[in-house]
Amino acid sequence: MTQVHHDHDTIVTSGARRPAGASWASSYASRIAVSDAVCVVFAMVVAYVVRFDPSRGTVVAGDFAPSYLSLSVGLAVAWLVALAVVRSRDRRVVGAGPGEYQRVFTATWRLFALVAIAAYMLKMQIGRGYLAIAAPLGLALLLTGRAAWRRWLRRMRDQGEFRSGIVVIGHRAKAARLIEELNHAPHSGYTVVGVCVPEGEVAPNERIHGVPVLGSMNDAAHAAVDVGAAAVAVSGSDAVTSEAVRQLGWDLEGTGIDLALTLALLDVAGPRVMLSPVNDLPLMYVDEPRFSGGRYVLKSAFDWVTALAITVVISPLLITIAVLVKATSPGPVFYRQERVGKDGRHFGMVKFRSMRRDAHSMLEAVLAAEGADSLGLFYKPKNDPRVTKVGRVLRRYSLDELPQLLNVLNGTMSLVGPRPQIDAEVALYDRRASRRLLVKPGLTGLWQVSGRSDLPPDEAIRLDVRYVENWTLFGDLLIMARTVKAMFAAEGAY
Repeated sequence: MTQVHHDHDTIVTSGARRPAGASWASSYASRIAVSDAVCVVFAMVVAYVVRFDPSRGTVVAGDFAPSYLSLSVGLAVAWLVALAVVRSRDRRVVGAGPGEYQRVFTATWRLFALVAIAAYMLKMQIGRGYLAIAAPLGLALLLTGRAAWRRWLRRMRDQGEFRSGIVVIGHRAKAARLIEELNHAPHSGYTVVGVCVPEGEVAPNERIHGVPVLGSMNDAAHAAVDVGAAAVAVSGSDAVTSEAVRQLGWDLEGTGIDLALTLALLDVAGPRVMLSPVNDLPLMYVDEPRFSGGRYVLKSAFDWVTALAITVVISPLLITIAVLVKATSPGPVFYRQERVGKDGRHFGMVKFRSMRRDAHSMLEAVLAAEGADSLGLFYKPKNDPRVTKVGRVLRRYSLDELPQLLNVLNGTMSLVGPRPQIDAEVALYDRRASRRLLVKPGLTGLWQVSGRSDLPPDEAIRLDVRYVENWTLFGDLLIMARTVKAMFAAEGAY
């Protein structure tokens, strides 16, 4: 049974209760560990079998199979150790955000880079084909396994399971905002179980957004232990001094409760943030967004190669859709419209035609029926009478957008980026929205996988700008994977 003694503003625990979330985190980490082991072993077995020719009793390069067997076992063990070292199963990164996938990716490429360097330096005869099979296959299996477990974890969290309690600290207004943000992100796995506010703001039996006030900020550590919280989150507040945070950290030592500090910086992602101490004072530097350079050359190369591969693979589907569009309504197969791209330059965006041939002449009537007198940002009526029967299906699953792969191939669009808009929409941009034009528009993007047309315009703009300023190639891969899911779900598309 937990005994908490208040003595000289410190906490002494005897048989302290485990923080809420500690038990589920251990169980969930064990499940992922088993899944990771299965994926890694399977990848190594496939690489070994492909590399080894059982009919001749030797490997293709002439090395004996037993040496590759030992290498496979050693590499599998090292791979699992690498995943543990980067803490890819930490409860603070699983279930939400790209951090978990990023750590799996980092552990994998660093391990195989180290193996390649060691093989070169020590003149070891390790077949490149062997590594070329093991690394990408294992990584794909690991990421797929993690994605499957994440879907399962989110379902559990939607049912109120596998969640951790968190205590929020700060001024009432800022604490209320943090509570609201956490409540709107159930997949993060946190449930706010209490609030601690400055001494003068404490009121008996008070609640903030339904969360009980447990006391003043001086009581935070004791309160977190009492309610079995897994973390304490300090919201940005001038009342929470560096000394108070340090004291809080000391009070939480040995309790297993995390201390989290929130920053008053919205939509600034990790790659742009660097923490550096100056005379023991931690300074956080925020890099300015960059919209040119080597990263963008790599992005363009990746876009072109990937778009070409996708076009070749789905070419039978493209031909089938083209035949259906042509056979079911009069007019051209493709619809070409002038859109505004990077740096405000205009280009012709291509889509499969999903509307009647005379759709443009009916625009005023459609606007009037919707109660609108002009086009607004991200305007798209739900029940547009101009859309054909085939076009409605194409739009529902975003198949009408597929010809934009040609725009990617000619360099006017990217696979991932903000959606290209017409002049009438761009004319409504404010300074924030104008930042969408600093990069190439995309066939898919952050707002498309976050609700598409169901999102309010301001939220869509916010997501696009966040992408523009914080994009990474790994993030693009995650958005593309989420796009496939969004297409099949057909939510927010009309």
